[in-house]
Amino acid sequence: MEIELRGIERDEVAAAVALVVEGTLRDAREEDPSRLEDYWAAVLETRARDGEVLVAIRDGEVVGMCQIVIFRHFQHSGGRCAELESVYVRGDVRGQSVGARMIAHAEDFARARGCYRVQLTSRHERRDAHRFYERLGYLPVAQGYKKSLVEGHLA
Repeated sequence: MEIELRGIERDEVAAAVALVVEGTLRDAREEDPSRLEDYWAAVLETRARDGEVLVAIRDGEVVGMCQIVIFRHFQHSGGRCAELESVYVRGDVRGQSVGARMIAHAEDFARARGCYRVQLTSRHERRDAHRFYERLGYLPVAQGYKKSLVEGHLA
């Protein structure tokens, strides 16, 4: 299967939002596909901070995505770190190496920007995702916590 991996383009935002809605374990109503300009603003801010919203394209369609957030850690002498967020692969192409290729591309992206580490979080319920990440060499080294600051939103 031929896959193109690259930064998202403005006209692909709706398809990426659809991936998030399809794959979310939370209340999908927290996503608002009518607010495409807000999603695009998130892309631009991510890029302004040296990150990217990466898409996997097959046959002209968005079949995977992830956001690569780059930040400087106070630890490790202020070293750069990459956080992978919103990792989604369309259901009908899971198990076809799209996710593995996308994560490898994200790692290369982070390495090229001088990051010493890539990290991610995954909800406890996503056991298949945990096995997938561990196959790629990710270690379950921490317990994550979240707290919503907006009433009615899930953490």
